[in-house]
Amino acid sequence: MDNNMGHMLKLMGAWNRFKSNHPKFPAFMKAVQKRGFKENMIIEMIITEPDGEKIETSLKITQSDLELLAELKNMNTNT
Repeated sequence: MDNNMGHMLKLMGAWNRFKSNHPKFPAFMKAVQKRGFKENMIIEMIITEPDGEKIETSLKITQSDLELLAELKNMNTNT
């Protein structure tokens, strides 16, 4: 049990550092969560390397994606 508590404290510290380093991200995630995912939404991601090279992708949310997200949410609330 102590190992789990130590792990949780370490994780909480890491999360707090992450929020401090990226203060806009939690607000962004809250806005996304408030609106929820909808079919045909498009998620776009861009990774920019330090040298400026970009890797980009996008995906359109499908009904099966929404079902997967609902299952994952249910798993989280049932544990």
